[in-house]
Formats: sequence, C-alpha cells, structure tokens
Amino acid sequence: MLICRFAFLLIFCTALSAGAVDLKQETIDAFNRYVATAESRIQSSYNGALRLPDSPQMRAGAVLVEPAQGNGLLQTKGGLIQDWIGAVFIPGATLAAALAVAQDYPHHKDYYKPEVADTALRHHDGNDFAVYMRIVKSKLFLTDVLNTEHEIHFVPLDAKRWYSIAHATRVAEVANPGKPDERELPIGKDRGLLWRMNGYWYFEEKDGGVYIQCESIALTRDVPFGMGKLFEPLIHGLPPESLRLGLEQTRKAVLARL
Repeated sequence: MLICRFAFLLIFCTALSAGAVDLKQETIDAFNRYVATAESRIQSSYNGALRLPDSPQMRAGAVLVEPAQGNGLLQTKGGLIQDWIGAVFIPGATLAAALAVAQDYPHHKDYYKPEVADTALRHHDGNDFAVYMRIVKSKLFLTDVLNTEHEIHFVPLDAKRWYSIAHATRVAEVANPGKPDERELPIGKDRGLLWRMNGYWYFEEKDGGVYIQCESIALTRDVPFGMGKLFEPLIHGLPPESLRLGLEQTRKAVLARL
C-alpha cells in the first residue's frame, strides 16, 4: 500500500511539474470577485475583535490556523482559491516592535527563510511599501521558486491597533533557479503552482503583549483531472503549513527585538 501511495504521489508531482497551464481571464475574474467580497468582510472585522478569538491555548503559545471560509478551498473554473486565517499571541511584546518587524522588508529574507529567499525594498512612502520577494514553496518532491512584487499599505486604527493589506502585483515562476540558464517563465503560462497571493495582517496590543492575525488568500491551478480526491489532502495542507510557519517566525523575530 505504501508503494502504491508513493507511486501515485510521484505521478501527481510529475503532472504538476511537466507542462505549463494557462491562467485564463475567467479564473482571474473569479479570484477578483472573491477578493472584493473577502476584503469587505476583513475590513469590517477590524472594527471588532480578532476573527480567531484569543484563548488560553493561544496565550500559552499555540499558533491557531483554520480555514477562513468553508474548508479553505474554493474550486473555480481553471483554478483553486485558497483562503486561510491564523493568529498568534506574543507575550511581553509591543505594537511598535511588531510593526518594526512587519515593515523591515530588507530583513524578511532573514526572518522568513527558507520560504523567503531574497527581498528588496523598491519604494517606501509613509505607510506604503513596494517590495520584491523571491519565494520558495517546497513540499516533498515539488519545489516552486517565484519572483514576486508586492504593494503593501499599513493603516493605524488607534494607538493599539494597526492592519495592513498586501497585494502581489507580479508573480513569475523561475525555471532552473540558481543555474546559469535561470529564467522567468511567461506570467500566467507556467505550472500554476501560485498565480496570485494577498495577505491581510492585523496587530493589536493588549493583555500584556501583541496579538497578530493574518489571512492569506491565494490562487493556484486546479488539481489535474481525476486526481482531486486523492491529492486534495496534499494541496489542502500547504497553505496552513506556510501560514503557521510565518506566524511562528514573526513571533521569533519580534521577541528578538525585546
């Protein structure tokens, strides 16, 4: 049975790694409609409490991660929308320390390695940032290297609460990364392992520390025909793992500043 599962996994990874798929306009439109609705919900939530309510487990150090809607996956024609939310509490931290880490984009390659392999601050004007990141997504046999550009806007709600909205304005898959023939694949004509990515962060200082919450909305290709039931657990596991790791690394970076 183990050999059969290994063989199926190898077939799946080969299928994703082989040919390019086209990102269709109808898939982009479906993602944009989803994001418009989600951002209205997210912004409304900033007037109240955390979406993931603080709990003894969180205050004891647990990182909470769960689907933001349904099971976290929404099938759309030509793609999958993945929407997850997570939260962490950092005891003894201040809002200023949390924001200092969040806005220290030149050092995100240090805070968030190995998933963030390189970063560069393109532009900074007040609470607005333009940032380059090289992102590496890896699980089992599958690795995806991406050159990405992000527009990020921070908003102060009051003396104890801020939030930020980050949109990836460019996502380009890199073929043969680190080799002499490294090159970017045509955008939207790649393996489709990540086409869009948005991040929504919320920071609140209370209870002797800082609560940080993040919702991540991404667009990927759909699962190859006939493999959905078999490989949905693998696809379903990637976003929460990445989100959990990012929140844990954020906590570590903030604590290092205290």
